[in-house]
This record gives sequence, C-alpha cells and structure tokens, in this order.
Amino acid sequence: MNFKKWFKRIFAVLVCLCLLCAALVFGINFYVRHTGGTHLVSPDEISTIEKADCIVVLGCQVRADGTPSDMLRDRLERGLELYFAGVAPKLLMSGDHGQTEYDEVNTMKQYAVNAGVPSEDVFMDHAGFSTYESIYRAKEIFKAESVVVVTQEYHLYRALYIADKFGLEAYGVHCDYNTYAGQAYRELREILARNKDFFTTMFKPEPTYLGEAIPVNGDGNLTND
Repeated sequence: MNFKKWFKRIFAVLVCLCLLCAALVFGINFYVRHTGGTHLVSPDEISTIEKADCIVVLGCQVRADGTPSDMLRDRLERGLELYFAGVAPKLLMSGDHGQTEYDEVNTMKQYAVNAGVPSEDVFMDHAGFSTYESIYRAKEIFKAESVVVVTQEYHLYRALYIADKFGLEAYGVHCDYNTYAGQAYRELREILARNKDFFTTMFKPEPTYLGEAIPVNGDGNLTND
C-alpha cells in the first residue's frame, strides 16, 4: 500500500511538472508572437513604412544545383518588391555560407542582380547562421538602425522579437505566396525556437563571427568573396 501511495504521489508531481513546463513553453511562445506581431506590416500596407536603412532577407535552403528553394525564392521576390518600391535603398542577404560547397548568400545576391538590382546595393552577410545571428550582425556589423525583415510569417514573429530586444527599429513583411510542404513541422519547431531565443536575447551572446564593420549605407561589393 505504501508503495502504491508513493507511486501515485510521484506520478501526480510529474504530471504537474509537465503541465507547468507546457504552460511555460506556450506562454513564452504567445509572448514572442505578440511582441513581434506588433511590427508586422501586410504587403498591401508597405507604403506606410518609413524609409529604412535596408531590407533584410533571411536565408534558407539552396538546392544542390545552386538554385533557391521555393521558400527562399519567395523571400527574394518580396525583398525585390520592397526594394523597387523604394522602401529601402539597400538589400542585406543574410544566410549560411559557412562551407565552400554550400552558399546561400551568393545565390541570393545573384538572384537580385539578375532582377536588375545594382550589385553595390546588395550586401551579403556570409555568417547569418541563425535568425538571432542575422539580426545581431545587421546591427553590429552592418550598422543598420532601421530594417525591414522579409521571411515567411511564421518566422517573422521571432525575427522581429529579436530585433526589438536589440533596439532595432524593425518592421516585417511576409512572403507567403505559396503553401509549403512540411509547414506543420516548421510551425511546431518554431515554438521551440521562440523559446530558445526568448532566453538567448536575455544574455545576448556574441554570434559565431563578428569582424570589422561594413556599414550598409556604403558599397555592397565590399561583401563580395
């Protein structure tokens, strides 16, 4: 009987702990979404955005043949739309170029140049290995004070939350032109990512790489490799 009582008590405690953890995770998720969501601007309202220093296009998968994935192409298309609408004079392509054989940012820049953007107006952040690092480096390396962030909506909430915690004036415009396979998994993973960056922005660790400043109001060709 004693064993059964202790087992029931331990089980009850474990259930309570699980419920508390779930409440914390979903509470933080709600807070990050709410905070970041206050700076979302719909594509129909881009004329209301005051001119920013640059448009930050967040990178994602590039195919083995060097072409952008569907999600990345949509981000680039929205970034170009904003650029040609005069929302900002520069594009900052931030993504993963940590290995010679995998290069998001040169793919992104070439896409913009092929669309008619002058090369000097396109900066590349070769060390944008995460959303946190992309925003951190936009401020500290590229010296941006006001940015417009472009990515899919589910991702924008966290990016804008991080920007807010770094004191960046930031707005976000989504690029959900299409429905993407595996979105349910990405939405679930994003809940955990929002929790992670909630705590990361408390301590603000340095990104993988820093380096000398390359102000985004200069010549984007300085970032060419």
